[in-house]
Amino acid sequence: MKEKTEKIEKVDYKKAELYYNRELSWLKFDYRVLSEARDKSNPLFERLKFLSITASNLDEFFMVRVAALKDMVHAGYTKEDISGMTPERQLSNINEETHSLVNLQYSTYNRSLVPALKQNGIVLIPHHEVLSKKQAAFVDRYFEDNVYPVLTPMAVDSSRPFPLIRNKSLNLGALVKKKGEKEAEVEFATVQVPSVLPRVVKIPDDEERVFIFLEEIIERNIEKLFLNYDVLCIHPFRIMRNADLSIGEDEAEDLLKEIEKQLKKRQWGEAIRLEVEEGIDKALLKMIRKELKIAQEDIYYINGPLDLTVLMKLYGMEGFERLKEAPYEPQPVPELPSDCDIFEEIRKRDILLHHPYQTFAPVVEFIKQASRDENVLAIKQTLYRVSGNSPIIAALAQAAENGKQVSVLVELKARFDEENNIVWAKMLEKAGCHVIYGLVGLKTHSKITLVVRREEEGIKRYVHLGTGNYNDATAKLYTDLGLLTCRQDIGEDATAVFNMLSGYSEPRSWNKLSLAPLWLKDRFLYLIRREIGFAQAGREARIIAKMNSLCDKDIIDALYEAGRAGVKIDLIVRGICCLRTGIPGVSDNITVRSIVGTFLEHSRIFYFENGKDEEYYLASADWMPRNLNRRVEILFPVEQADLKERIAHVLDCLLRDNQKAQFLQPDGSYEKVDKRGKELFGAQKFFCKEAKKAAAALEEDILEERVFIPEKHHE
Repeated sequence: MKEKTEKIEKVDYKKAELYYNRELSWLKFDYRVLSEARDKSNPLFERLKFLSITASNLDEFFMVRVAALKDMVHAGYTKEDISGMTPERQLSNINEETHSLVNLQYSTYNRSLVPALKQNGIVLIPHHEVLSKKQAAFVDRYFEDNVYPVLTPMAVDSSRPFPLIRNKSLNLGALVKKKGEKEAEVEFATVQVPSVLPRVVKIPDDEERVFIFLEEIIERNIEKLFLNYDVLCIHPFRIMRNADLSIGEDEAEDLLKEIEKQLKKRQWGEAIRLEVEEGIDKALLKMIRKELKIAQEDIYYINGPLDLTVLMKLYGMEGFERLKEAPYEPQPVPELPSDCDIFEEIRKRDILLHHPYQTFAPVVEFIKQASRDENVLAIKQTLYRVSGNSPIIAALAQAAENGKQVSVLVELKARFDEENNIVWAKMLEKAGCHVIYGLVGLKTHSKITLVVRREEEGIKRYVHLGTGNYNDATAKLYTDLGLLTCRQDIGEDATAVFNMLSGYSEPRSWNKLSLAPLWLKDRFLYLIRREIGFAQAGREARIIAKMNSLCDKDIIDALYEAGRAGVKIDLIVRGICCLRTGIPGVSDNITVRSIVGTFLEHSRIFYFENGKDEEYYLASADWMPRNLNRRVEILFPVEQADLKERIAHVLDCLLRDNQKAQFLQPDGSYEKVDKRGKELFGAQKFFCKEAKKAAAALEEDILEERVFIPEKHHE
C-alpha cells in the first residue's frame, strides 16, 4: 500500500473542550450503575443491590475526591484541570450534579422499587407509618429488649459540648425541653443509631414480609430516652467527613505508626456533606449546621431512609432467591485439574486464568503448594488488598514457618484497606516473613508472585501475574485475568522487580515486563505511536484497550493523534473517561463503551494490531496519572498462541455486548445501543456459560478415564 501523503491539520491539545472533567465523568459512572437499578429487566433484588452500590460509591467519592477538592480550595489552589475547571468550579458543578443524582436515587427507591417490593409481598414500613396494634407491640418490645440497653443519648448544654459525630454514622437529632418549666431553654440532643444492631428489622406477619428500619424504632420510643424532657422534634441526619489520609512519608520515621495514627483521624475529618430528612425542623437543622460548619450547598434533603447502602442488608437476607440472579459458582480451570502438581502443569505451558468465570483457587493453591514443597526455596509476593480471612496470608505464614525465604510487600497505603493490611503485615512478620511496607512516595499496585524452586536442571522460577488483587473474596465479584508461567525471561524480570522493591537494584533493561513509574507510560506511548506509523503507511491499524479509568492527558492526546491518523480505536472503560468522542477531525475513529453488569469489570487488557503481528498485554494499571506516574505497576505480554486467541475472544465478546454496554456520547452522557431487531448478547452471561461448558467437558473426560481404566485392568 502507498504511504498516505495528505496533510492533517494540527490540533491544539491545550484546548479544554477536548477533555471531560474527571470528577463529573465519575458521576456519570454512578448514573450508569443507577440505570441498572432502574432497569426493570433486572431481577428486583439485583436492582436493590445496584441502588445500594450507587450510595456506597457516592460516599467514597465524597470522602476522597470531593474532600481533596475542598482541601485545594482552602489552600487557595486555583490551577485549572485539563477540562479548564478550577477546584472551586468543579465543586460547584459536582454539587449540582450530585443533587440531581441523589434525587434520582430516591425517586427510583420510592416510585419504582418500594411499589415493586410491595407487589412481591415485601413491605418496607414508610416513615411515620401508623403501625397496627400487633406490629406496635412487637416493635416496642424489640426496643426494650434489644435496642434500649445499647443506646447512649447525648444532651448538649453549657456543661456538655456538642458531641463528636463519627464519619458515616447515622444519628437522630432532637430538640428537647425540660418538663414543667415554661421558661426552660430548648436544648439539642442526639442519639447514634448503633451499627452493632441490624438496621433492617423483620416484623412478624402472617401475610407479608414486613420490615422496619432501626432508626424508626428508636424514633418511635425516643421519649423513653429523655424521661424528664418533652421531645419537640426528632429527625435523622448523617455526615460525611474528609477521609483522605495526609501522610508526610519523608518525615515519617515509621510508616506503620504514622498510618495507624492517621487512621484514627479519619473519623473526625472536616464535615463535607450533610444528609438530613426532608422536612427537618429548621431550628434543629440550624443548630447542626452551625456545629458542623456545613455550607448550604452541602446539605442533602432526603425523601426516604438515609444511607441507601442499607439495601444491601436486605439483599443479603435469605428467602428471596426468586428475586435475585441465580448465584454463579466459579468453574474449575481445565488445565489445572484438582490434586494436580501445579508446577508440573505450568512447566507444560503458560496458563491463563479468567476470574470470576474460572475459580481463583489455583492462585491460592499455587502459594499453598509452594509453602509445602521441599524444593521451593523462596516465595515473593506483592499484596495490595486481601480478604478478611485470607488463605494466601495463611499459606505465606506457613511457608515461613516451614523454613522458606518469604518476602512480602504489603501496601499500607491501599485506601480504606490500611487497617486490614497493618494487621496482616504484623502477622506475617511474627511468622518469620520479611515484610516490606511499600515505597516512599509510591503505592505498589502491581500483582505479582514469584516462586523460586530447586529442580534437577537447576533453579527454576514460577511466576503469577494478574490484573486484580490477591483477594479470594473479590475474585468472585471482579472480572480479572491472570497468567501462570515459568518462562525464563519473565522469571528474570520478576526477580528484578522484587530486588527493586526490596532494595536499590534497578535493572538496566527488562526482558518482557514494563513497570511504572519509570518505563510503563513511555511503553504505552510507543505502542500507540507504532500504530500511527502503520496507519500513515497506509496499512490497517487498530487499538483495543480495556481498563477501569482513562484520564491521563498524554495518553489521550496520543489516542487522538492515532485516531486522526486512521487508527481504529475501541476503548472499553468502566468508570472515568476524560477523552471525548465525536469531536470532528479529532476523535471520529474512537468509540468508548462502559459495561456495568453483575460482575465489576476490573481487568486491564491492551491490544495492538502491529501490522498483523498482533500483540496482547495485560496490566495492573489503568491509563491514569496516578497509575503511570505515582505507582508501581506492571504490564506483561501474553505471547502463547492459544492464549492470545483466548484474549482476542474475550475482547470480541465485550465489543459485541449489546445488553450491558453503554456508549459515550459527545456531550459526556452514555446511552445503551438500540436493540430493536437485534439478537441480545451479554458478555458476562456468555462467559459464565462458556466456563460451565468447559467444566462439564472436563468432568466428562474424567469420568471416561475412570470407566476406561478398570475395563482395561479387567482384560
